[in-house]
Amino acid sequence: MGAITGFLQSWSDLLEPYPGLRALQIILGFLILAFLVDRLFTGIVSRMVGRTQTDLDDQLLSILHRPIFTTVALIGLILAVNEFELSPEWVSGTTSIVKTVLIWIWLVSALRFSRLVLGALRDRRDRFEIVQQTTEPLLRNAIAVLIFLGGAYAILVAWDIEVTGLVASAGIVGLALSFAAQDTLANLFAGVAILADRPYQLGEYIILDSGERGEVTHIGLRSTRLLTRDDVEVSIPNSVMGAAKIVNEASGVPDRYRIRVGVGAAYGSDIDQVMEVLMNIGTGHPETQGTPEPRVRFRRFGESSLDFELLCWIENSADRGRVVHELNCEVYRGFARAGISIPFPQRDLYIKEMPAETHIRDPLYDGDGPAGSE
Repeated sequence: MGAITGFLQSWSDLLEPYPGLRALQIILGFLILAFLVDRLFTGIVSRMVGRTQTDLDDQLLSILHRPIFTTVALIGLILAVNEFELSPEWVSGTTSIVKTVLIWIWLVSALRFSRLVLGALRDRRDRFEIVQQTTEPLLRNAIAVLIFLGGAYAILVAWDIEVTGLVASAGIVGLALSFAAQDTLANLFAGVAILADRPYQLGEYIILDSGERGEVTHIGLRSTRLLTRDDVEVSIPNSVMGAAKIVNEASGVPDRYRIRVGVGAAYGSDIDQVMEVLMNIGTGHPETQGTPEPRVRFRRFGESSLDFELLCWIENSADRGRVVHELNCEVYRGFARAGISIPFPQRDLYIKEMPAETHIRDPLYDGDGPAGSE
C-alpha cells in the first residue's frame, strides 16, 4: 500500500509543471470511470428487468446509456479545466458551457423517456384510461412543454442569471394574456376536460340539447366537429360542448340501439291482431336483433286512434333513419293486408241555424234623403 502511495506521489510531482498533462490525465481517468459506471448500471438494471416479457426495459437502457456516460465524462472535463491557471471568468464560462451541454443531453433523454412511457401506457389503455388515442398528443405536448421550461430554468441557473425578475415578468404577461384570451382558454380547458372525461369519442353519434345530431369526426383543443346526416360539418366550441347536455347514442350497452316506430289503429280494431302484425314486422326485418327481441306496446287512447309502438334493437345507431323508414313501409303494407285502418284527424262542423238577415242602416242616409239636406 505504501509503495502505491509513493508511486502516485512521485507521479503527481512529475506532472506538477505540466497542467495540460494533468488535465489530460483527469479526462482519461473520468472516461474510464464513465465506461465502468455505464457498464455497472447497465448490468444491474439488465439483471433486475431480465425476466420481463416486453422490450420496454431495453429501450429504457438505450435512453439512459448516453446521458450517464456523458455526465461522468463531463464532470471530468470540468475538473480538468481547473488545472489551468485561468481567470475566474474563463473558468465560469467554460463550466457554464459544459453544464449547458449536460442539461441539453438530459433534456432530450427526458423527452424520449416521456414518449416511451406514454406509448407503454397507451398500449395498456384498459388499465390507464387517461392515455387514449385522442389524449396522447395533448399529454405528449404538455409534458414536452414542462420539460423544456425546466431545462430553460436549469440553463439560466447554470449561467448565473437571475430568474426572479423573469418569473415575475412572465407571471404578469401570463395574467394579461389570460384576460385577453379568456374565450380561447375556456375552450382549451374544456377540451382537456372532454379528452379526460370522454363523454363521447371519435365515430360516435351524439345529440346536443340544441338539436344537432351527427358523428363525431374530430375532438380538438378548441372545438369538436360533427358530421350531420346531411353531410354538413358543424364545428362547436368546446366551452359550449362542456356545458351542453349530450345524448350519446353509442354509449350504454355495446352494439345495441333501440328504435321506436309509432302507429295508430282505428277504434274498433282487434288489438291482438294489431300487435301480432307489428310483432311479425319487427322480427322479420333482417337488421333487428333477436336478443332482446322486438316488443309491441299499446301506449294510449288517442283522440282519433289507438296508439301502438313497435320497439326494436339494431346494432349501429347510424342506421336508425334507414331502418325506421323500412319498418314504417312494412307497417303500412302489413296493416293494408290485414284490413287494419290507420285513422287520421277529422273535424265535422255542424251549423245549428243560419243567422237572420239584418239591415245595416247607412248613417249618411235618414230615409228621406242624405243627412243634412233641406
